[in-house]
Amino acid sequence: MGQVVINVNDRSFSMECADGEEDHLTELAKLLDTQVREIKSGVGEVGDIRLLVMAGLIIADQLSEALERVEELSGEIRGAHKTGTDAIEQTKQREAAAADRIEAAAKRLEQVSRTARQS
Repeated sequence: MGQVVINVNDRSFSMECADGEEDHLTELAKLLDTQVREIKSGVGEVGDIRLLVMAGLIIADQLSEALERVEELSGEIRGAHKTGTDAIEQTKQREAAAADRIEAAAKRLEQVSRTARQS
């Protein structure tokens, strides 16, 4: 089990994490600390718990917006995929129709050729 010391609002906290996750946890703590400092600079000292709750809510809101955007983009990707699939199907149908017309034209040319030879 990994262990890392993080700093939030000028306080140190010893945290355990999965091995190899130390750097990630440190980055998350920096994100939280940055948010706490921004709130603190805007509203002043309101108490550690309130600062952390406010920071957590702001980060949760950002996450919620990001998840909504991911869902929107996923929908757009699904739509583009369907459009591409539909276009491929239409192309196949048009190719088959063109092949049928070419085959019919070839048969007519054969008939005209036979008729011309018989005359």
